[in-house]
Amino acid sequence: MKSVMVPSNIHPSADVQTSAIGAGTCIWQFCVVLAKARIGSDCNICSHVFIENDVVIGNRVTIKCGVQLWDGITIEDDVFIGPNASFVNDLTPRSRPSSWKLSRTVLRRGASIGANSTILPVTVGDWALVAAGTVVTRDIPSFALILGNPGRIAGWVCQCGLRLNFNSDHLARCSCGKSYHHTPETRSTQLLP
Repeated sequence: MKSVMVPSNIHPSADVQTSAIGAGTCIWQFCVVLAKARIGSDCNICSHVFIENDVVIGNRVTIKCGVQLWDGITIEDDVFIGPNASFVNDLTPRSRPSSWKLSRTVLRRGASIGANSTILPVTVGDWALVAAGTVVTRDIPSFALILGNPGRIAGWVCQCGLRLNFNSDHLARCSCGKSYHHTPETRSTQLLP
């Protein structure tokens, strides 16, 4: 197994038990990271974050203050998680369950999770944007803008985060220059080359 050098930018008050941390990652005050967690390069883990064992975090991920990442969460590259976002890994919680089944959550590349959102075990698609305070109860397609309780598709967003406006041919061009095609039948949006 290839050893990973733990970067020197871990705050002294953080309890970091894993050595699987990529170069350039910052872990700030009062964080707890358990021994089997894996964290990529150039991440920013803000204060008061808890990361359990069965958690995989990609590169260039930002996790703001007050987030707890429980077993069963996979976070791909370039994801943003806002302050106090909550994740669930147990759909039938009990104080002392006789049997417990881990439920998994996947945040795909570039997804953004707004502050105080609650994310049940789902897959959040590439570059999707979950608005602050949203309760996510089902899988989210790529580029979707989700808001409300329960979360519903309220539109579509560009990789840059701006809202897309599709024409009658289901095409949209963002002011950043990227173009998209939307297929209403499948509720899917794709970035055009």
